Amino acid sequence: MAKGHDAHRERLEAISGFGKGISKRAGFCCEWCGGKEELKLWDQRPEMEPEEGTIALLCGRCRALADGAKADPNELRSIRNALWSDVPAVAQGAARVLARCREGWVREAIEESFIADEVKTELLKLF
Repeated sequence: MAKGHDAHRERLEAISGFGKGISKRAGFCCEWCGGKEELKLWDQRPEMEPEEGTIALLCGRCRALADGAKADPNELRSIRNALWSDVPAVAQGAARVLARCREGWVREAIEESFIADEVKTELLKLF
């Protein structure tokens, strides 16, 4: 059990090492909605070694959405612009959250976005 705890602690330390650079990249705002409340790093790919492209700076509400919280489709419009980010954690993470609402405007936005084709194909199958 200690090995798992140590590995988790090391991972958190590695992620926090990116904090200053990612905060500057994000302009000290949520990279999905632009909010400034409860900003923390969010790891889009916890199964992989952390790197700058897999970590986003998100507010508390957007982290909750990333973790599966339900949202009104109109509320989700605030994260639509994140689809055009060149940072995979920002664009792909937002696309996965948006795809859960299955609205027509979401499908159109995902189709037009710059996210990786394999992720785009996977998400469009949900509609």
